[in-house]
Amino acid sequence: MKFGLLGPLHAQIAERAVQLNGPRQAKVLAALLIDANSTVSLERLVAVMWDADAPATAVRQVQDAVSGLRRNLTACGAPRSLISTHRGGYAIHVARDQLDLLEFDHERHLAGQQVAPREAAVALRRALACWRGSALMDISSRVLEIDAARLNERRAATHKQCLAIELDLGRHREVIDELADLLREHPYDEDVAQHLIVALYRCRRQGEALQVYERLRRTLADELGVDPTPSLQALHRRILTGDPALTPPDPAPAPAPDRAPEPLPAPDRMPDATADGVAAPTADRTPGPRADRAPDPTPAPTPGSAHGPATERPADSDRHPSHTSAPQHQDTMTGPVMVLPVRQLPLDVPDFVGRADALDEIAGLLDESAPKRAPVAVVVGGPGVGKSCLVTHAARLARGGFPDGQLYLNLAATSDEPRDPGLMLAEALRALSIAGSAIPNSLVERAALYRSLLVDRRMLVVLDDAGHADQVVPLLPGADGCAVLITSRALLTQLPGARHIDLDVLRRAEARELFTGIVGRDRVEREPGEADAILDCCGNLPLAIRIASGKLTGRPAWSLRVLRERIEDESRRLAELRIGDLSVRASVELSLRLLPADAVRALSLLGLLGAYTLPGWVVGPLLDRPDGEEVLDILVDASLVRLVATDALGEPRYRLHDLIRTCAVEIAAPLATADKRDAIVRVLSVWLDLVRRGTDRLPGGLLAAPRGTAPRRSLPDTVVERLMADAFGWFDVERDNLLGTVKLAVDWGLDELAWELAAGTATYYDHRCLYQDWQHGHRLALDAAEAAGNATGASVLLRGLGQLHIYQDEYDRATRALEASIELCRDTGDKRGEALSLATLSTVSRVQGRDAEALDRVEEALAIAVGEGDRHIEAQLSCSMGVMRLMQGELDEAESWFTGALRLARDLDDEHRVAVVLRRFSRLHDRRADPDEALHCLRQALATFEKLADERCAGYTLLEVGRVYAGQDDRNRATPALERAAALFHRHGDRQDEATCWQLIGDLEAAAGIHDLARQHRERAARLWQTIGEMNDTAAPPARPSSP
Repeated sequence: MKFGLLGPLHAQIAERAVQLNGPRQAKVLAALLIDANSTVSLERLVAVMWDADAPATAVRQVQDAVSGLRRNLTACGAPRSLISTHRGGYAIHVARDQLDLLEFDHERHLAGQQVAPREAAVALRRALACWRGSALMDISSRVLEIDAARLNERRAATHKQCLAIELDLGRHREVIDELADLLREHPYDEDVAQHLIVALYRCRRQGEALQVYERLRRTLADELGVDPTPSLQALHRRILTGDPALTPPDPAPAPAPDRAPEPLPAPDRMPDATADGVAAPTADRTPGPRADRAPDPTPAPTPGSAHGPATERPADSDRHPSHTSAPQHQDTMTGPVMVLPVRQLPLDVPDFVGRADALDEIAGLLDESAPKRAPVAVVVGGPGVGKSCLVTHAARLARGGFPDGQLYLNLAATSDEPRDPGLMLAEALRALSIAGSAIPNSLVERAALYRSLLVDRRMLVVLDDAGHADQVVPLLPGADGCAVLITSRALLTQLPGARHIDLDVLRRAEARELFTGIVGRDRVEREPGEADAILDCCGNLPLAIRIASGKLTGRPAWSLRVLRERIEDESRRLAELRIGDLSVRASVELSLRLLPADAVRALSLLGLLGAYTLPGWVVGPLLDRPDGEEVLDILVDASLVRLVATDALGEPRYRLHDLIRTCAVEIAAPLATADKRDAIVRVLSVWLDLVRRGTDRLPGGLLAAPRGTAPRRSLPDTVVERLMADAFGWFDVERDNLLGTVKLAVDWGLDELAWELAAGTATYYDHRCLYQDWQHGHRLALDAAEAAGNATGASVLLRGLGQLHIYQDEYDRATRALEASIELCRDTGDKRGEALSLATLSTVSRVQGRDAEALDRVEEALAIAVGEGDRHIEAQLSCSMGVMRLMQGELDEAESWFTGALRLARDLDDEHRVAVVLRRFSRLHDRRADPDEALHCLRQALATFEKLADERCAGYTLLEVGRVYAGQDDRNRATPALERAAALFHRHGDRQDEATCWQLIGDLEAAAGIHDLARQHRERAARLWQTIGEMNDTAAPPARPSSP
């Protein structure tokens, strides 16, 4: 069992996530876990569940929620004793390793018991690794929010303590980024600022250290009216005078948590390069056995040696056997030989940066004591990512632990002539002092002799640029004391027991450090924006950064702007990213030569889809074949497409690096335009089918677009069902791609697909209040539809924009869009579209106080719906008629319309529409002075909206609840409901209804004599109304009924 509070609430039993039935069970579980192994009283559970608005049946409902929670847990395999019942409360019983909060507190306690600072830092890192985000970030309860805030403060204090210890250990370079992030979160924390200033100063970044002090001084003066503490002012003076006492201590080895599930955040460090890329040494990243590590006797390489593995010459002391060398062996084929220590590692680069996690992983592997077999690490990554550089750097740091030598073999898998393993064995045997005439002829015999020579020796073997397992296996030593480091663009999964280390591009901070180290700090500081733009164009790829910075180094008269202008055009970028024999294009082409034709074609077509993270299914329709994902696997294995993550639905996500995508577009250029267009249509047709199916599963489908004439293509039903099991989740995951598909359709002149894709997302955008995405996609598609004379598409998109403008309180723009939509619907004979646009336009009239006009438009729309036999629109408009009649004081007629709308909605099994009608019906009951019946309707509606995850409609319902209680002068119940509604409206950008909530709260406070708060809340409402041009000095404007 695993439970988690330190992030989203998490419950897992037998590796299955526990499904909780609604927010009440989640709140109960969270409250029990916060006080795990102690009794939690019923009073506290009631407070957690309802804040200050508990019903008379609260205790019974808490008991029901606990019973339901217990059933869900036991159904997943938990013992019934997990939650026990006590007098007046309940308790949950978990072990320390079953709850992240207990583990966090345990590690913090261990840190306090440590004498050695390094061990304390290790324990604190383990404590911080327990966190997955802000505590209880998905639970809405004012009581639990107080507990969560307290936990978050403990996390921040732990983080600060850890960084302070690591700073004292001399790890100033590594803690800078974390300290800067922590200071952004806590801008008044002078201790954090002081640590950051010291860390920057010790990294010879005195100017940045002084800037931190000056920013803090201004912040404290401007916002709090105080000066920095005397100790911080003294530190400032010491930096200005260059106090030698600030000199950093000797760096301690990085804390390596010994029991963490994965390497824990020794502060985010990074990058590299050589021919693949570059990177610079970090003093405290020291792989390999440490006791016998000797200093590197190799002179620093010249700048030109940073690419291509130059072989180092043995030092004089290495040309003769040493006491650590292997003893003499007698071989029947060779006679007596002396195996001399081999020193073949290529030169390290002087500007290695970062790659802390990968170096730590390699160091841990090489440090393993008494391994059962020779450890093997395979560093895998795409072209130019810095694999060779990383392995060379790691091997040099670790060579002290391999006194019998370090063997380097370049297998040249990506060259024109990959090396045969038999020839590589011969090279290795010669390096081990076997005469050429004594080397066996067969591969098997050579491998056997190679393994025999390495028995009882501690040697490090580096196999660079391996292509496949058959090339590597003969070169693996059998001796336990040896280790092997391999670089490859391919996943060598056939190697048994190998540790695979996936290498990606540099983090931005390391990319900037690498670029600055080569180009020079002065040039970068003069044009920091241009530097960032160059790194954007390079995609943080070490090889590209090496080339770009090399160009600048060779052209000191160039400004950074000149280079940026030359490489920002994608059509010229690859041509510009070349210097000497370093070339991004050539590096990618080396991989392409090894691929089958269908994989090359797939890569070229993937490049046309844009810079997005993609699901794997897209390759099938691109190639028009069912085994597309098998072809994708080839590209992943070749490190040309990167498997970047598994999304929230459990589906793998893939991405092309921007420069590889640019290469792919170049490859696709010779293909026939019709073939490329057909591939794009096939992919977009699948996207459209998924959008349609997803929208059908969302609540409230009146914004769903009609079906046009665009082609539709379906994935297998099993795949669709898997993706659509959580429709909201699918839309959330694919949010970027939803806009990307519209843009792609527009770019290829596919106006029908463009408008259907854009309009198909409106229901999702409506629920999630993604107004910018909604507007951007609709505007793109509308421009394309109008340019193509596509009246049907334009009418649908204008109607969607009209609804959006209503949400944005832009009523003039809404009117223009909806009137244009109505005109186009009449031109094309689209009766349903005309009715929907008229109904939406009636909302504008009603909000602006033109009730007669609003009623005329609703009646006209209703007549069309009845004539067309569209019962869904009839149900919607019947409810709207009830609202109109209610506003006119015709209560009996309003009841008739509401009753009819409710009957229609129930006949249609449309639970969302039922809830909308019930919410409207509550107004009628309230007008008839029947608040109990009004609240009964609202509770039913709220339960449905929460079940369907419709936050906006839940907000409207809470606003109505607040109104009913306010009408009874029950401020204690009205205020919490109105505050919850205001919070929802604020999150959704609904200024009108948020203002209404604050105005009502202010009125309640004024009536209770709390005049200061009343004034504050009324002023807040007034400011919101002023922003939408509806400020009214005497009364609040009418609330917008934004759900028909």
